Amino acid sequence: MTLFLSAAPSYCRRFGVAALLVVLADFLFYGQPAGITVFLFATLIAAAVVAVHPAAFSDGRVWLKPAALLVALLPLTENVSALSVSIALAALVVFALSSSGRLRHGMARIAGQVALFWLAVPFRFIRDFIRWRRTARRFGRRRVRLAAVAVWVMPLTLGAVFLALFGAANPVIDYWLSLIDLMKLLDLIQLARIAFWLFVLAVVWAFLRPRLPRFSKRVSRQNPALAAQPAINPQRHVIEDILFGKAAILRALLVFNILFALQTGLDATYLWGGAALPDGLSYAAYAHRGAYPLIVTALLAAGFVLAALRPGSETSADPLIRRLVYAWVAQNIMLVVSSILRLDLYIGIYALTYWRIAAFVWMGLVAAGLALIIARIALGKSNEWLSSANLLTLSLTLYGCCFINFAAMIANYNVDHSLEMTGQGIPLDAWYLRSLGPGAFPALDRFFDHQDKTAAAGTVRELEGLRDSDEDWYRGVQRDWRAWSFRDWRLLRYLDSKGSPVLPQPAQPSLPGR
Repeated sequence: MTLFLSAAPSYCRRFGVAALLVVLADFLFYGQPAGITVFLFATLIAAAVVAVHPAAFSDGRVWLKPAALLVALLPLTENVSALSVSIALAALVVFALSSSGRLRHGMARIAGQVALFWLAVPFRFIRDFIRWRRTARRFGRRRVRLAAVAVWVMPLTLGAVFLALFGAANPVIDYWLSLIDLMKLLDLIQLARIAFWLFVLAVVWAFLRPRLPRFSKRVSRQNPALAAQPAINPQRHVIEDILFGKAAILRALLVFNILFALQTGLDATYLWGGAALPDGLSYAAYAHRGAYPLIVTALLAAGFVLAALRPGSETSADPLIRRLVYAWVAQNIMLVVSSILRLDLYIGIYALTYWRIAAFVWMGLVAAGLALIIARIALGKSNEWLSSANLLTLSLTLYGCCFINFAAMIANYNVDHSLEMTGQGIPLDAWYLRSLGPGAFPALDRFFDHQDKTAAAGTVRELEGLRDSDEDWYRGVQRDWRAWSFRDWRLLRYLDSKGSPVLPQPAQPSLPGR
């Protein structure tokens, strides 16, 4: 009984906070543009988490967690995108788990907890509600039965009839009733809106009661005696020792180093040295065909190294194998650098896109991962350390990407390297630039200004008209304070400075007699 009495107020308090957050989410987001409101709502969720976990204030470093969370939420003030929202959600999960004392140590374990948290989000509120009902029944609390609801049908029905009669008899009551717009109230009851409320309630409740699925604990509580059982088929281990033993890995590394040296030599000849390619093969085709397969090759090589040189294994302790691995991983890093050069050559001919920028970022992450593999082997670290280091590198990279205006970068590059601006290359795909959104406005303006000095085609004139309509739409959206972001503020300053005409100073009237 004491357990229920202590848990019931906690559930009620959390539900009240969750309901308040749902109301605020409806005001901030439903049918409204997303901007600074996302940062404000994330801050409110963090404040609610602290409010329902007062024990978090007992920590001596109580301000360290909110400061770290604020740094993770800063990308939302720069621009609201899928990336910045994902980083903010992950940071809120870590903050909620840390405030409730459930956060584990290590980047790899924390990443696993974040994934489990989101798997449990759709079911957390339903499960807690069912548990609360079961607890109430166990301790003899009354359930809301159909009879308890039906008993109100007659009083409410007759009350509505009496109220209608009073309205017909009393002009004051009739005036009050006329102020109630039933159709307006019915318009508020929309299935999409109710679904939005339920979605927000499920997400917010998961933050207020951060619990992970129980199967994660069962996995960690395995019976250690099962893992210590001897192999059932010793012949299978003999085959594995022959196929994947020290001798096999040594020979594999020798073969792999020779093959990779051949590929590195070809890249050094044609890409770095500028040697003439065979007839019928252009540098663009050479670059395009090799960029992505080489990345797959590097990933396969990384997987082989991790499998072959497990910490504490016989192969990991062999000096010759370690040197061959160092040489091979170094060649893989050179392959990644060659892939970046290939992609750069390809972009120089066929322009820049979002996917090609993502390929640059991905290649850089692969190169960093290969370097971390060398560090893991040299320092004798575990695979968990390697996973945590890679996750940290990925997190810092994605965090930095939130502050880069990729739309403006793509637009500026394509305009500056277009045929119309430089006299070489390919014609500018201005329709693609327009699809990038408002971030491409400055680059398009430079392109249009340059074309106005030449004989611009009809398509360019049509795009100039669409550019003006796009700006009108963008300014209309930005009039709502909810859509504010630091990036949009900077863009509006540019548009205002470009669009404000410089009025001539009025001439001084001439005095009579002069």
